[in-house]
Amino acid sequence: MKNKAIKKYVLWGVFVVVMLVGFLWPLPNYIEGPGDASNLSKIVKIQNHPDKRKGMFMLTSVSIAQARPFTYLYAKLNPHYSVESDDSVTAGQNMIEYDKVQHFYMESSINEAIYTAYKHANQPVKRTYNGIYILNIERQSKFYHALRVGDVVVKVDGHHFKSSTGFVNYVKHQRVGQKLTVTYRRNGHSHQVTKRLIQIAGHRPGIGITLTDDVKVKPKVPIKVDPGQVGGPSGGLMFSLQIYSQLTNRNLRHGQKVAGTGTIDADGNVGEIGGIDKKVIAAKRNGAKVFLAPYLKPTKLILKYEPGHQTNYQLAKQTAKKYAPNMKVIPVATFDQAVSALSKE
Repeated sequence: MKNKAIKKYVLWGVFVVVMLVGFLWPLPNYIEGPGDASNLSKIVKIQNHPDKRKGMFMLTSVSIAQARPFTYLYAKLNPHYSVESDDSVTAGQNMIEYDKVQHFYMESSINEAIYTAYKHANQPVKRTYNGIYILNIERQSKFYHALRVGDVVVKVDGHHFKSSTGFVNYVKHQRVGQKLTVTYRRNGHSHQVTKRLIQIAGHRPGIGITLTDDVKVKPKVPIKVDPGQVGGPSGGLMFSLQIYSQLTNRNLRHGQKVAGTGTIDADGNVGEIGGIDKKVIAAKRNGAKVFLAPYLKPTKLILKYEPGHQTNYQLAKQTAKKYAPNMKVIPVATFDQAVSALSKE
């Protein structure tokens, strides 16, 4: 009896250890799957412009979590989930840097959405360009130990430009190995550093950073947008539609749940994003009847090097056909196209 009891306890101990390892042991991968589809009327508040229309615009997201042995196995067996490498998700950044970048992406997408929506609604709005926001720094960059993710570059060699395009064009016309002085802002304080340019893609000179514009907008009609913990730039299109519909009181939803995704820029262009198949599933689970998907016609060069290339729209359409046949997927390349398409629904 004693030996049986010991054996029983040993087996239970092994079982507990296996379960703990299976659920808690971190792997060098991430699991991506369908996230949420949030009601944007709960996120966007505009003074004296409530959302009283039936239906809703939905902000779709992708869930991301570090892989564990059991979740890794689940993701391999479930078609709606995928296993991604650490580099493909965080680009080699630590989680503090990654979260900071995702927060900025969201803040930037909200600003561009506000500007686009107010402009199309003929409401006064001011757009201010502050500089370049650093999203990533290559390890081989001479500026690697001087600049940080989150710094805002305001000048190079004393020159201030009105967009990141001006910065990029200035730098690429310099020489590899040439010294460049960068003036940047960190935590509200201005700093300056001088280092040499390195050779980047295309054998041209560069600082060795990934960047985006740091833009702030100030509309005349006050607005508050609180996305919670959701990060990234892909909500731009849906934010702009929600804001525009509240400002104009146009009935774009016709009582339906309308989901979608895509970035938005100051000119109202819609950009492609990642994980759209998972966002279609999230939309379907939350009852969406319409899904707006970015459509960017692939160039001949892209098709040459990626013969099986799929646009966001094609992948969304394919996913919906298989898993959400009653959902209508609409391709959009601009904000105006999205408004026009919804007006006809």
